[in-house]
Amino acid sequence: MPARKIIIDTDPGQDDAVAILLALASPEEIDLLGITTVAGNVPLALTSRNARMVCELAGRPDVAVYAGCDRPLRHRLVTAEHVHGKTGLDGPDLPEPQMPLADGHAVDFIIDTLRRQPAGTVTLCPLGPLTNIATAFEKAPDVAARVQEIVLMGGAYFEVGNITPAAEFNIYVDPEAADIVMKSGCDITIVPLDVTHKALVTQSRNDAFRALGSPVGIAVAQMTDFFERFDKEKYGSAGAPLHDPCVTAFVLRPDLFSGRHINVEIETGSPLTRGMTVADWWGVTDRSPNATFLGDVEADGLFALLTERLARL
Repeated sequence: MPARKIIIDTDPGQDDAVAILLALASPEEIDLLGITTVAGNVPLALTSRNARMVCELAGRPDVAVYAGCDRPLRHRLVTAEHVHGKTGLDGPDLPEPQMPLADGHAVDFIIDTLRRQPAGTVTLCPLGPLTNIATAFEKAPDVAARVQEIVLMGGAYFEVGNITPAAEFNIYVDPEAADIVMKSGCDITIVPLDVTHKALVTQSRNDAFRALGSPVGIAVAQMTDFFERFDKEKYGSAGAPLHDPCVTAFVLRPDLFSGRHINVEIETGSPLTRGMTVADWWGVTDRSPNATFLGDVEADGLFALLTERLARL
């Protein structure tokens, strides 16, 4: 089977970095056509820097990284330095990237790639706010029908919110963009907090990363060491949830996950619940299903996959 063509749209973020590394470590299954960056966890200049640092850490300065939208569609940017540190990638001491950004805007790269590749052969993997994807669909309405699948990290149902009582961060930052994507007609798989909060980097799992002894393994362990301090204090959990690598893992091993094909709507109007992912998990409305909303992950299998693949880099 040929490698699956994907574009990673991202706002690195320690967990975004691990998601990118997992893709780069899996060339037999994943053909990474490019990385597009968006403002989210930190402003665009830093997410674009961090994406290139991760590519260089993996020994892949050949990967094209395109800078995208620097603010949400309608609202001011909300960032998450309180979680990820002032750079967005605090923890490891990585050198400044030497590889340049690719010429052109991320949105144009997404549009051009979807038009150039055969229809139904490119999967979009957004790991942050959906601003770039929504902007591409608004600018070029024809490209949504050419997408094979969107596998995104965002939203929550049983786990409710992590940035407000009702909203998950990626959706909250740009709910209008998320609304556009949910109404695009694309085949969508959502990896929400309900899944990622079951993918915890426990001490033994982080020790396994560190024991790889490679620059990648040590850097990932340092990232999760930094990242977990916030989540352990907030949730009282045994470690930090690795949100974004679940997207790459789903592309590689969908059998590790389970969920339901349901209707998912995004709240854009209410100041109380803005950015809420209204997931009809129990089928109590007559609204048509528009997304596969994942609910569970086999965590041991996920971390076995991560450790095995990161060892390749």
